[in-house]
Amino acid sequence: MWDTVPRLRSLSVVWFVVMIALESGSYVCAWALTRVALPQVSWFVAGTAQLVSNAVAKVLPGGAAVGGATGFRMLSVSGIDRGSAGAALAANAIISNGVLFCLPMVALLGSIVGAPVPNGLDRVAWGGALLFLVLFLFGYVIVRHDRPLRLFGDLLQRIWTPILRRMHRSGGPTADGLVQQRDAMVAGLGARWKRALLAAVGNWLLDYFALVAALMAVGVRPRLSLVLLAYGASALLTMIPLTPGGLGFVEAGLTAMLVLSGVPSADALLATLAYRIVSYWLPLPAGLVAQLLFRHRYGRGAAVATT
Repeated sequence: MWDTVPRLRSLSVVWFVVMIALESGSYVCAWALTRVALPQVSWFVAGTAQLVSNAVAKVLPGGAAVGGATGFRMLSVSGIDRGSAGAALAANAIISNGVLFCLPMVALLGSIVGAPVPNGLDRVAWGGALLFLVLFLFGYVIVRHDRPLRLFGDLLQRIWTPILRRMHRSGGPTADGLVQQRDAMVAGLGARWKRALLAAVGNWLLDYFALVAALMAVGVRPRLSLVLLAYGASALLTMIPLTPGGLGFVEAGLTAMLVLSGVPSADALLATLAYRIVSYWLPLPAGLVAQLLFRHRYGRGAAVATT
């Protein structure tokens, strides 16, 4: 990995600008998701709370819980009722993770069609619009109907049960559990769940297209569906609480998945490092700046909330 780092200088700055723009759009969608759940929250509070909690989650082992608690306290300091903030954050987590778990299913559907990544950026944009529509409709059907969600839950249970058994652990996703979480999300968001679904889909897909841009930067044109499958797997790896933000696990796992999708190993590693610069490293100083801005506006209470 370290031997590949100097090769990052060979990539065009234009591609890094494209990746940063896509990643910024992904973050804006995350802020919009918070404002859908809590319409009274300003863009400033939604943005700073998400940036700070995201940075905290990336620098601490098992930081997802600490990051969520930090975001919760920042919303409270800004004047949001604690009960409302907790319910909104829970609903956001359910719908965001629900979209994430839908990505492999959409990738499998795409692999049947076998659509490659076109050479022209305009065609990539059209492909992205189609993928956005498919993922939104997939999520819409799961929210509105129980049977597809139960089938999806049964499939997850068949996959995870043998794995957990070998690890001598119990639990794992179940069809009933997914239905209960879906119902809790709908109850928490009310009629706003469609806008929340749009924001969640935009959040994940723009981040995914940052990875596509990284692959195009190194001159690779893989199939969209296979890259989506690799991306979904790497996103799940970030949930492994052994290292901050899945650091190391994501790089190794994403590179391996890209190689399996047909990308040469050297190009896969280079694209992964470029993608992780904009998705992992750059948000860290952004989180620090957001903390300082939030503390400047809300004073001493903000200092307590972000520590």
